[in-house]
Amino acid sequence: MATQITGTTKAGVAERGTSMPEVFSSVQVSRSPQFWRRLLGFLGPGFLISVGYMDPGNWATDLAAGSRYGYSLLFVIMLSNLMAILLQSLAIKVGVGAELDLAQACRAQLSRPVNFGLWVLAEIAIAACDLAEVIGSAIALQLLFHIPLLVGVVITSIDVLLILLLEHRGFRYLEALVMVLIGTIAVLFGIEMVLSRPEFAPILKHLFVPSSQLLTNPGMLYIGIGILGATVMPHNLYLHSSLVQTRNYPRTDAGKREAIRFANFDSAIALTMALFVNAAILIVAAAVFHRSGHTEVAEIEDAYRLLSPLLGVTGAGAIFAIALLASGQNSTLTGTLAGQVVMEGFLHISLPKWKRRLITRLFAIVPTVIVVALYGEHGTARLLILSQVILSMQLSFAVFPLVAFTSNPRIMRQFVNSMPLKIAAWVVAIVIAGLNLWLLIQIFFGI
Repeated sequence: MATQITGTTKAGVAERGTSMPEVFSSVQVSRSPQFWRRLLGFLGPGFLISVGYMDPGNWATDLAAGSRYGYSLLFVIMLSNLMAILLQSLAIKVGVGAELDLAQACRAQLSRPVNFGLWVLAEIAIAACDLAEVIGSAIALQLLFHIPLLVGVVITSIDVLLILLLEHRGFRYLEALVMVLIGTIAVLFGIEMVLSRPEFAPILKHLFVPSSQLLTNPGMLYIGIGILGATVMPHNLYLHSSLVQTRNYPRTDAGKREAIRFANFDSAIALTMALFVNAAILIVAAAVFHRSGHTEVAEIEDAYRLLSPLLGVTGAGAIFAIALLASGQNSTLTGTLAGQVVMEGFLHISLPKWKRRLITRLFAIVPTVIVVALYGEHGTARLLILSQVILSMQLSFAVFPLVAFTSNPRIMRQFVNSMPLKIAAWVVAIVIAGLNLWLLIQIFFGI
């Protein structure tokens, strides 16, 4: 029988077990009357979440989309980002309003068999995500320093030690590192986009108008759903609902209302930056590869090799690889945190911090090592895009519980979704499920 959530006081949360207890309520926020001072205290979680929206999996799908279909799939990136802002706002509501992360809410509300199934699916999603992130980082190390791919995977995996070191100094240090890396990616790809001299009229058109071929061209739909899976990631919903609880805001109705407001500002700012990076990758691929007739560029290595000669700019490939390394390392940091939230929330495991981090890292890294050992340097693009499609397939199993919980007045009380928000959330959930179902029909029945 499902357990009812009763009360949302800090004491009540402590009885149930806090999300990421070592950093729960550890970041002070300003009580200044100035809006921007109060906002600064809440900036951070949204940027950690936005990392998942510009990870190497996005690079693979965006490169394939831009080189093969030009600017046509920019609308999918825009639509995915709008969906992401909506869904992450619901994750914020669960974390602040009910003071539970999404995994804890599932454990409290759903039966044990259902919870076990959701936990397995969440772990599969994290493993698929980590496959993209770790391979991306390893490829970047190989391109920049000629390090073998498998060795690069192992090097990338030690990010767990970096997390432990930075968290020991304070959670803000980890957030600061992530923000610096995001800024680096944005600047580097801004440079690449300027160098590529794109056509702005088609960009504006395809950002706001969907291609008529999206539902009729199986290849375009496959990459489009890959973009959706790469953009709106299921593990980010679990993670965000936990990260917002790191702020030490008053656990009162007024304090929670303000925390939700500022956390949404944080999320919207960070995800807008992610939109710019994703769009820039696709635009560069369209302007450089599609325009020059290189319509099959999906491998990151091929993009690195072709950028400098096609642009006529020495160092363009190096800029690309440095941005990729920053993206991959950022993503593996947040993927490890997500693994901890999922494991603790669903299984309610109490272990020393270093053991929890090591276990969650192994859950994700072992499949990646196996895949890289089997496939080596060949077919990385197919693996990356497949990983994003797998993520998209898992997405509904996080989205439907999230929408259901935030629409339930017994759980959320005065923070329950309004009717317009409830309708919008269910429409998004159904659209995501419908697109995935259509892709499955096309794959298995060859429609």
